[in-house]
Amino acid sequence: MLLLTILTIALILVLVGALVVYLIKIISELEAIGGHPDSLLAKVRWGVRAIERMTDPIGPQVTALNDGLGAVGEGLEQIRDNLEGVAGALGRQGGAS
Repeated sequence: MLLLTILTIALILVLVGALVVYLIKIISELEAIGGHPDSLLAKVRWGVRAIERMTDPIGPQVTALNDGLGAVGEGLEQIRDNLEGVAGALGRQGGAS
């Protein structure tokens, strides 16, 4: 029974040791990809942040533009209604002659 316990503890230590070794390898690979300021991932992150900051003012402008275009659309609907009324009146005038 004692031998089985010692063997189990040894296998658990081997498993934990393997996990530690591979985690250290994974961390070193991740550091190479994005941990340094001159890495490709850091440059991409900087570029995305710059784009985000440069496009921040677009949101309120688009809202104002949509409001303006909505008003133009309502005005065009009124013009259409007026032109339909004029066309109807002209049609009635032409038919009465």
